[in-house]
Amino acid sequence: MTFAVWALIAGSIFTVMALSGTLLKRLPLSTSMLYLLAGYALGPAGLSLFSPSPITDYQVLEVVAEAALLISLFAVGLKLTLPFSDKRWRSALRLATVSMLITILLLSALGVMLLGLPVGAAVLLAALLAPTDPVLASDVQLADSSDRDSVRFSLTGEGGLNDGAAFPFVMLGLGLLGLHDPGVGHWRWVAIDLLWAVLGGLLIGACCGYAIGKLVLYLRTRHQEAIGLDEFLMLGLIGVAYGIAQLASAYGFLAVFAAGLALQRNQREHASAALKTAAVADVMGDKRPAEVIATDPQHAGAYMAQAMRGFNEQLERIVEVAIVVIVGGMLTLIELPGAVIGYVALLLLIVRPIAVWLGLVGLKMPRDQRLLIGWFGIRGIGSIYYLLYAIGQGLPVGLAQQMTSIVLTAVATSIVVHGISVTPLMNLYSARRRARRTT
Repeated sequence: MTFAVWALIAGSIFTVMALSGTLLKRLPLSTSMLYLLAGYALGPAGLSLFSPSPITDYQVLEVVAEAALLISLFAVGLKLTLPFSDKRWRSALRLATVSMLITILLLSALGVMLLGLPVGAAVLLAALLAPTDPVLASDVQLADSSDRDSVRFSLTGEGGLNDGAAFPFVMLGLGLLGLHDPGVGHWRWVAIDLLWAVLGGLLIGACCGYAIGKLVLYLRTRHQEAIGLDEFLMLGLIGVAYGIAQLASAYGFLAVFAAGLALQRNQREHASAALKTAAVADVMGDKRPAEVIATDPQHAGAYMAQAMRGFNEQLERIVEVAIVVIVGGMLTLIELPGAVIGYVALLLLIVRPIAVWLGLVGLKMPRDQRLLIGWFGIRGIGSIYYLLYAIGQGLPVGLAQQMTSIVLTAVATSIVVHGISVTPLMNLYSARRRARRTT
């Protein structure tokens, strides 16, 4: 297929989504559902314009999925502006640790008993499906940095943390399958793959985000230098944090998330005033007010973070289109024996709610919020990336095909059922919040 045809298809998808975006917000549909349908129509089941395969194309697909996650994780870090002392951080941390561990344990048991997998394969599959998605879950995550809703904050923080926190268990599964060296008595897995890789990733990312943010603000407020090109700064920070973490055998996903989190800690208050002035400057074609804001000690941090956030959100939407269309094109690889259907149903309907309920024990949170968090455990790009990573590590073809079918089934099902339910459920939740405020 020629580049012109691909350009026509991509242009048509972007144009249709831009024109119908407002309408879709009112309907029980998500944009991801339409991207999935488009990919299915363009793939082997429809026009056969492309035929992506995780088995043969894993190298290219892994890079695309990895880039999508990095962009999204940085955006998540920028949105989580609450101080660490805020109680809402406790729910996010518990979801990303306790609930994720419970999910892995339950799914591993189901993999052995229901699917007949060996223990190593069951652990690996559980780790692939354990993380919730920061890319496809935008409808239930924080809308912007001023959003303080507990449900949205918890789901956003969980999605940002557990995409990296699941990596040690992917390595554990590979180790049990003989595809990774866990060390004698699993010492290497505990010391390096778990402790160092997680803590080191967070530390490296935080240092990079804080240092680069401070340097830029110093140059802007003291010397009126390094003004503009915030998009390059964002991409540069993602690359630096990820590169250093990977070279240090730490987890790059956690480093990028921590970099975004540390960068926005350099913000100051009064972001809204700064943004209003900048918007007027852009409309009038006069850049001087924006430059003044960018160098104002009181507003510079907020202006820089918001400029990065806006560009990052646009990139996030673009990579979402690419990834979900590819997933749609791979749906013909799905095989649906009854055990697989049962496994995916149990993941979404039983395992996720139980893991959330146990993870949040002891926290004061209304029942409707717990139920929403338990339902919106959206699976997506993180699971696809880990699948491709495992295949790249030498996963046997037969096992790779089986896991591909299960992961694609879980992701596609999540896109559809959560996409249909997100608008009515979140509207109902918002109405109940407003009612509680007025009583």
